[in-house]
Amino acid sequence: MSYIAERRLEEKERRRAEILDAAEAVCAVVGWDDMTMDQVARKARLSRALLYVYFKDKQDLLFGLCERALTVLGQRFAEATARHKRGLEQLAAIGRAYVAFSQEFPVYFAVVARCEVLTPEPEVETNEAAVLHRGDQSRALMVGVIETGIRDGSIRADVGHAKVVSTVLWGFMHGVLQLAATKANVLAHDGVNIKDLVDQALVMATRSLEAKP
Repeated sequence: MSYIAERRLEEKERRRAEILDAAEAVCAVVGWDDMTMDQVARKARLSRALLYVYFKDKQDLLFGLCERALTVLGQRFAEATARHKRGLEQLAAIGRAYVAFSQEFPVYFAVVARCEVLTPEPEVETNEAAVLHRGDQSRALMVGVIETGIRDGSIRADVGHAKVVSTVLWGFMHGVLQLAATKANVLAHDGVNIKDLVDQALVMATRSLEAKP
């Protein structure tokens, strides 16, 4: 790659990152539903036309932001598993990392939740394909951890297919965290503390997988 081509690519990547930064900042204030492409363009100090060069519409921008969120989440998962040796402990650490992610990055968590209800098309070199790729990486990590736990005896050998188990766990924890994020008033009315709710979910998830002595 020539020097000029390399500089152009760096400029393009920098501009794209600035747009995502702007979208994240606007979303944190007004929410995704009320956010407009015009607001993002103004925040990024770009023309609306140039914004559409990088992201064809609001949903495309959603996938771009989701890919960034899943990158952060994947890093947190990898760091969590690296601190433990046995599969069940690694799986519990992933759960705690997901809880921390939802609390530290509420915009990212909300964006990931929105993408969960969409069906990305696995086209080459699109934001949708990038989301699928990042999601596949996280799921593969969880599958590997479950298989490790079965081998080292910390996870029940009869737990089932690792890929199915990882999907169930993802859905379970994501649903609990969605409740915590969107139903805080209802939970408080029922006398349910959010921390207790999340802690109980983690206990139930790990105990259901734990191999008996």
